[in-house]
Amino acid sequence: MRRYPLLFTVLLIAALVLVACPAPATAPATGGQEAAQPAAGGQEAAQAQEEMPKVIRIGAAVSETGRYAREGGDTRQGYILWMEWVNNEYGGIKVGDERYQVELILYDDESNPDTVTRLTEKLITEDKVQFLLGPYSSGLTKAASAISEKYQIIMVEGNGASDSLFERGFQYLFAVLTPASRYTQSGLKALADAGARSAVIAYKDSPFPKSVAQGAEQWAQEYGMEVLAVESYPADINDATALMAKFKELDPDVFVGAGHFVDGVLLARNAEEVDFTPKAFMLTVGPSNPEFVEELGKTSEQIIGPTQWERNMAWEGPYLGTAEEYAQRYEKRWGEPPTYQAAESTATALALQIAIEMAGTLETDAVRQALLDMDVVTFYGPINFDETGKNLAKPMGAIQIQDGQILVIAPEEAAVADLVYPMTPWKER
Repeated sequence: MRRYPLLFTVLLIAALVLVACPAPATAPATGGQEAAQPAAGGQEAAQAQEEMPKVIRIGAAVSETGRYAREGGDTRQGYILWMEWVNNEYGGIKVGDERYQVELILYDDESNPDTVTRLTEKLITEDKVQFLLGPYSSGLTKAASAISEKYQIIMVEGNGASDSLFERGFQYLFAVLTPASRYTQSGLKALADAGARSAVIAYKDSPFPKSVAQGAEQWAQEYGMEVLAVESYPADINDATALMAKFKELDPDVFVGAGHFVDGVLLARNAEEVDFTPKAFMLTVGPSNPEFVEELGKTSEQIIGPTQWERNMAWEGPYLGTAEEYAQRYEKRWGEPPTYQAAESTATALALQIAIEMAGTLETDAVRQALLDMDVVTFYGPINFDETGKNLAKPMGAIQIQDGQILVIAPEEAAVADLVYPMTPWKER
């Protein structure tokens, strides 16, 4: 995966202005746009000022290092892809009768809540960003959104799915992704339809996995499965063999692991080591990422995972085309296929763009109202925010790794392959 320096400002404005053009004026943190005043030097300065492009300054703290570096890299690349498209191809964001270029300021939050808090405040108070995009993970989004709410700066995000984020009464947080409580719904329904009657659930002790686990328990029971056990594990886990051995004794049809990429890999490896082979193995983050297949090889076969987005889904919108066209654009830019984290990050920035264009102004209250009024379909799926800032319009999909391919198996209208159930035991692979 392509990596970047710890701190950088992405600017694609320079190619559009004269080499000698002075730096563009930026708007105050309240969201308005101040007109720059010509220097008292006369006509030359005024002319240079007129030629300067108008700029919208947007910022984000995104994990470049630390435990979320892998997913943070996808998030970063998704943001940059949108910025390059909107500046170079779309012609800038339309604000009334004018076009504004995007200045995107990104910092490395080091996967640390204290760092993301400090950097979000820096983006607002020192860099004077007008809008924010979210970090990766619910925990970091919780920290960043507390600061955006404090300063009444809109944050649109696509990588914090925990339902608890939207139970705080915040007015300035909006999320394009399906909430965590619905992550396992499609997959568990498909498994129940195939005959699964029991399940165990393990979750990392942090907000997003906890929300996923609570939802998984609800959906499993709703679809007629007995939940035999629900167990948490520490965020810094490095050995889950005891947990897998405990589940092996319970002999469930379905295992659900709610966590992130690194611990998902660990859970699969440890399950194989103790020969815990349920009829279905589901992990919330990892299976939809090609790097998961590369890292685990045959161990990854037939593992199921939820997905916010896949390139073979039928979504299409007026911006960036179809899901497949977006995927091709992403591969051309980054030399690798997009994960759903990358796609939802591009959709995050796109939603902010659409809201600004709907509002016809950079004024915060008007853009916020446009987000609340939004009802669009994009390459990523439908976006329609409720009053809490959640996007309840987009269904969650489920994938299964089959012969090294990541294939959508649910819901039925989006499926490109049949569910393999029961899965092949580890020892027979």
